[in-house]
Amino acid sequence: MPYALPAARVLGLTLALMSAAPTALAAEGWSVVPASGGAADGRPSVYAEGAPGTVLQDAVSVLNPGGRPLTVELRGADADDTAGGAFTGRERPTDTGAWIAFAGRADGRRTAVRTLSVRVPAHTRADVPFTIGVPAGAAPGDHPGAIVAGGGGRTSALRVQLRVAGPTLSALTVEHVRVGGGRISYELVNRGTTVLAPRLAVHADGVLGTLLDRAPRTLPVELLPGRRVTLHEPWTGPPALDAAEVRLTVTAAGGVRSTATASVRFVPWEVPAGAGGVLAAVGAFVVVRRRGRPGGWRPWRRRRRAVDDAASEQPCTEVELTGAVA
Repeated sequence: MPYALPAARVLGLTLALMSAAPTALAAEGWSVVPASGGAADGRPSVYAEGAPGTVLQDAVSVLNPGGRPLTVELRGADADDTAGGAFTGRERPTDTGAWIAFAGRADGRRTAVRTLSVRVPAHTRADVPFTIGVPAGAAPGDHPGAIVAGGGGRTSALRVQLRVAGPTLSALTVEHVRVGGGRISYELVNRGTTVLAPRLAVHADGVLGTLLDRAPRTLPVELLPGRRVTLHEPWTGPPALDAAEVRLTVTAAGGVRSTATASVRFVPWEVPAGAGGVLAAVGAFVVVRRRGRPGGWRPWRRRRRAVDDAASEQPCTEVELTGAVA
């Protein structure tokens, strides 16, 4: 299997690490970066593109600015979104992570391995070649992955952005819009084959006019193909008493557009409580008046009064049921 860099560079050159390329690890200490150099021309991630059945070549560098040798284990992983849209990696790769192989040795011969342990001397950079073997049956589109590095009690993931050549589809839906607790909750689903950076616009109309009108803005989410995420839009200071229709419009590159709506009624809890108190006071007043009439208390009126009380409580119960934010 061919490699882009000679094996002699696996434990590479000593250099001043004052101008390291962008890394996937923000904390001080060792880091893993694409192997293309310093701050001027460094890549934030690995990008590769090829047709099904091809073998793509690249390399990563493990930088050890510390004063002690470091052993780092490298492996491929499939990229994934957390429920809130943050970047993460899957433990068991079946896509790009399973197609990544490193230049290792077995039985004294150079070979491709899925996991590679690299020892990096102090103040040294180790360059590690790797390949991405795109299967012949790979679907066209984006196949996000990562190279995960673990060592020194820490783990870091470097993104691998792989695009398989061929027709692509960009498709996105917004679903399950819910309003409550001072926020608008909704789900985004990437139903296409490309990574999307969605933009969200929010509009809400009440009985007397517009309640919300937020211009489109890019969400802090990189939505991967086939993934679903749940997001929340804050709504501070909603109306105390109103009926509203909330409309979310999501757009993305490639002409993607999706809209979803939800209806909600706002009724303050103080209204049902106040109404109940007023009704109770009126009921007590009526009882006192009836007991004070000539003829005293008459048992045959008990059933009629129970019916009257039930009728007077019914509106309060209905208000309580519909008073919660839907």
